[in-house]
Amino acid sequence: MKFIRTALILLLGLSLLTAFLPRPKARPTLFLIGDSTVKNGKGRGDGGLWGWGSFLPAHFDTTRITVENYALGGTSSRTFRSQGHWAKVLPRIKAGDYVIMQFGHNDSSPVNDSTRARGTIKSNGEETQEIVNLLTKQPETVHSYGWYLRQFIAEIKAKGATPIVCSPIPRNAWTAGKVTRNSADYGRWAAEAARQGGASFLDLNLLAANHYDQLGEAAVRSTYFNATDHTHTIEAGARRNAQAVAEGIRELKNLALRKYLRKS
Repeated sequence: MKFIRTALILLLGLSLLTAFLPRPKARPTLFLIGDSTVKNGKGRGDGGLWGWGSFLPAHFDTTRITVENYALGGTSSRTFRSQGHWAKVLPRIKAGDYVIMQFGHNDSSPVNDSTRARGTIKSNGEETQEIVNLLTKQPETVHSYGWYLRQFIAEIKAKGATPIVCSPIPRNAWTAGKVTRNSADYGRWAAEAARQGGASFLDLNLLAANHYDQLGEAAVRSTYFNATDHTHTIEAGARRNAQAVAEGIRELKNLALRKYLRKS
C-alpha cells in the first residue's frame, strides 16, 4: 500500500512538472498553390512532365519545416478558388506558416467557354465581367488576375501566415535567341498585386529566363523540355526551376522563410 501511495505521489509530481514545461513549437508549413507548372498530374512525373514544386522540398530543412504541394493542373487563379480547391487548403493554414502561389499560365484562357471557363480579366485592376458560366450554368462575376491574387494574399495574412507571390515560369518560347518574358503582363500584374497586398514577390519568370538565356535556346529545348510541350518541363527543368525558387527566396532579405533553406 505504501508503495502504491509513493508511486501515485511521483506520478502526480511528474504530471505537475510536465504541465509547466514549455511545449515544443509545431513546425511551420510551406504551402504551394498553383497550376501544373507547380505540380503536374499527381506530382510523380506523369507523362514525363514535372512541376517545380515536386523538387522544392529538397532545398529546405524538412526537419524544421514541412512542405505541402496543393497545386493542381488546369487551374487558374480564378478556378483554384471557384472549384473549391482553395477552400480545402485555407483551413489548414495556421499562424507562422508560408504560402507560395504561382498562377498565370491558365489565366489567359477564355473567360467563358464550354471546356474550361477558367480565364481571368487580363489586368491587376478592379474590372469585372458578369457571365453565366457555360460549364456550371450559374451566374458568376469574373475578376482580374491581380484581384484573385490579392484575395489569396488577404486571406493568408488574416491567418497570420506569410504570402509569397511568384511570377509564372517562362514557356519554351524564344525570340532572337532570348526566352520570352512576361514582364509586360502576368509578371507585372503579379508584382503589383503583391505590392498592393503587402506580400513578398519572387520574380521567378525573370530568374528562370535569365538562366535559360545563359544556357541557350538549343540546350534549354533539349535539356529542360520535351519536343512537343512548350509549357511543362521535364524533370531537369523542374529541378532547375525549383532551384530558382530557392535562390529567389534566399535573396528576399526580409523573408523569414529564408532561415529554413538548406545551406547552399
